[in-house]
Amino acid sequence: MMQFTAAEAETLKTILRWRRDVRHFRTDPVPEAVLDRLRQTMAAAPSVGNARPWRVLRVQDKTLRAAVRAEFERCNSEAALAYDGETRTEYARLKLSGLDAAPEQLAVFTETEPAAGRGLGRRTMPETLHQSTAMAIHTLWLAARAENLGLGMVSILDPGRMEGLLAVPPGWEFSAYICLGWPAFCDDTPLLHRTGWQENRPTDWTIR
Repeated sequence: MMQFTAAEAETLKTILRWRRDVRHFRTDPVPEAVLDRLRQTMAAAPSVGNARPWRVLRVQDKTLRAAVRAEFERCNSEAALAYDGETRTEYARLKLSGLDAAPEQLAVFTETEPAAGRGLGRRTMPETLHQSTAMAIHTLWLAARAENLGLGMVSILDPGRMEGLLAVPPGWEFSAYICLGWPAFCDDTPLLHRTGWQENRPTDWTIR
């Protein structure tokens, strides 16, 4: 197995620290060569039985983008109703997507019966397909940051509506909607910590 240097390990730690959920983007286009490198790196992500169940749609159509934005606004308005008083006001001030400016938007789905892998490793835990897609997204996230790009994941969307909106094949389940582009500014502090919505406390490991 390849041995990495201490400097390379430090570089990975730096990329992880600066991997933030970006919601403020410049509108400059991302070169096709960069996008191709990201696609190839994403393909190297681990997956159960090497099934690679993630399916990525590059959403460029303006009408589709507008429909996604409308679905986000609908879901976000409903989410705000779950909070009361000052908390609802704080929620309304949060910028929770980069849909208004991100030059690249990717809809990611998980195929629930992929032929690849022939079912290996997921008979008792079929959810590992979705976990594999999540790891692929994280791999893409780190690779994008290493290219000096920012990535933001929009989760305030209804999965069923997104599957219908993008007319995906049966068996494709919505996993994430990703905004990708050059960040308007860089900050290694998570937005929710910076705005005071959440305290910056790492989760401890529990010993049994």
